[in-house]
Amino acid sequence: MRVSIRVVGIGGSIRSDSQSERTLSAVLAGARQAGAETTTLAGTDLVLPFYDPSVAERTDGARRLVDVLRNADGVILVSPGYHGTVSGLVKNALDYVEDLRGDARPYLDGRAVGCVGTAQGWQAAVSTLTALRSIVHALRGWPTPLGAALHAGEVRFDEHGACTDAKTAGTLHAIGEQVVDFARRRHG
Repeated sequence: MRVSIRVVGIGGSIRSDSQSERTLSAVLAGARQAGAETTTLAGTDLVLPFYDPSVAERTDGARRLVDVLRNADGVILVSPGYHGTVSGLVKNALDYVEDLRGDARPYLDGRAVGCVGTAQGWQAAVSTLTALRSIVHALRGWPTPLGAALHAGEVRFDEHGACTDAKTAGTLHAIGEQVVDFARRRHG
């Protein structure tokens, strides 16, 4: 019997239907295709108070984020590149992972994490991907071997949100599949 794998996708921007949100959807589609149950936390789901470890009471949105991460077997992170690094929206959401520090599985321990950086230029896309991977390491997660840096000016999505470039679409799906594969191996 196959174990149910839960994958949470975090990313996007406040702008609805952004390039990074479409990218997140494409990676999560790969995870679903590999048999995972997925949850998306994007855009306005991530508009949270600045993380403050001294505040005991969390907002409903912050509690949901932490609970979904606590129960996740894998994670997908997609951030737009703002000034060469992770957006404040995504970084603040990741700061809430600190609330998992006392768990049996602290932070992102033992979870595969697929990372994608998107930006209007290659330099910012690559540095955003690198920053995401570094954050995942700091949170004890396992970045998947395959990550992606996407130049938003060169990647297109159709009206249904599907990536129109077969090679890029394949890469995005493969990242989602790697997260699920790693989670299954961990569950043995």
